Amino acid sequence: MKPARLSLRSRIFAYMILLILVASILIALVTIFQYEEQSREYHDRRLKRKKEQVATHVKNLINFETTYIVNEKNLRLIFKDEIYKIANIHNLMINLYDLEGGFIITSDTSIRSEEIIECLPAEVLNGIQSNADKDYSADTVISNGKEYQSFYSVILDPKSKPLGIINLQFEVDNTFERELREFLMRLGYTYVVMLIVAIIFAYFISRYITRSLKRIGEKLDQTRFNQRNEKIIVEEVGEEIFNLITAYNGMIDELEESAVKLAKSEREQAWREMAKQVAHEIKNPLTPMRLSVQSFQRKFDPNDPNIHQKVDEYTKTLIQQIDTMSSIASAFSNFAKMPAQQSETLNVVEITRLAMDIFNEDYINYSYDKEEIIAKFDRTQLIRVITNLVKNAIQAIPENRTPKIDVRVFEYKNNVLITVTDNGVGISEDNVDKIFEPKFTTKTSGMGLGLGMVKNIVETFKGSITFTSKLNKGTVFTVSFPKSNES
Repeated sequence: MKPARLSLRSRIFAYMILLILVASILIALVTIFQYEEQSREYHDRRLKRKKEQVATHVKNLINFETTYIVNEKNLRLIFKDEIYKIANIHNLMINLYDLEGGFIITSDTSIRSEEIIECLPAEVLNGIQSNADKDYSADTVISNGKEYQSFYSVILDPKSKPLGIINLQFEVDNTFERELREFLMRLGYTYVVMLIVAIIFAYFISRYITRSLKRIGEKLDQTRFNQRNEKIIVEEVGEEIFNLITAYNGMIDELEESAVKLAKSEREQAWREMAKQVAHEIKNPLTPMRLSVQSFQRKFDPNDPNIHQKVDEYTKTLIQQIDTMSSIASAFSNFAKMPAQQSETLNVVEITRLAMDIFNEDYINYSYDKEEIIAKFDRTQLIRVITNLVKNAIQAIPENRTPKIDVRVFEYKNNVLITVTDNGVGISEDNVDKIFEPKFTTKTSGMGLGLGMVKNIVETFKGSITFTSKLNKGTVFTVSFPKSNES
């Protein structure tokens, strides 16, 4: 079983929603990337500016302001008071280390004991030594619940001789992160509103786009070869839909022309076949009539004492053959008369009883579910349908079998059903497809127009006739037609 395919309307709706979602995700990713880039550039610029300012301040202290001899041993004395000034001026925290990484002094007044400050790790010392600029940027560190960006640089004396290592710790500015979170939150709310609006918009747009296609599909489903089909008239449509509608309307015109030609051809063929059949049936009685006349002419003797008896026999033979030709003409005439749709409201149970009154056979049983079943049908045509079916049932029962025929009238949903059941010879599989053909018959006499006429009448009133049969056991014909045959 193949999975159900989505309709064009559903696919357009899904694609539009998917487009909105993808666009929203891409915009969010680009926004996050942009904010992170701005944040990184801001911190880099801030760090560079701070480093330059602190470096200038330290250089002025070493070269011009200190009264101590500038060497590695006096580094603590040189920065004893100045380290707090520099830290306050530049709003950062400063740690001072010797060249071996040992701690000297810090600007953090919250630290009570200098023993808690660890020596510089080996990776920092290696990073400083391997860098040509003698500086090193470490990862952010957490101190007193705050996040700091740490930077290490070598302090040089006026002769560019290394004196120690200064560690600058800048408090990380999380303004960008807060702004990013707030922006993403606002963006999320906006996307939710946009998504709701997009769903509503996509629903109506997809409905508008597929409205014409849906109408074309409905018309295509209703298109039938044997009926008049309406053209599609839609205004204000796109070029593609207009071309499709034009092609459909052109197809309807061609279909009607083909139907007219086919109907004409079928009528001509049917009348040709009927003419052949009538000619054949008429020729059958003409031959014995000719032989009778020739025999009468050859053997006629006015003096024959039995002349009156022979004339009577010849006359009976001719009358019998003439009656046969008359019945053939009547059958052909009845079939040629198409039943007019003169619908009248009638009680099907009562009309069927009237039709059954012409049959005096005791083995014909008539039953019905209730006394009154009202429907619209032509009274004369309904009687013709019933009498033909009952006659066929009588003729289908062989002489060596006790006949039994049941006629029943009942309702099913909004239809009236009439069944005629017999215990005759049944219908062979070879004849199943031919049973309603106008010229087909399994009897030795007749033209086979009865069932074809019945089918024609029933279908004119928007009904149907079907049958079930078991060979040598019997047949059930079922006529079904709506209570109201209005379109």
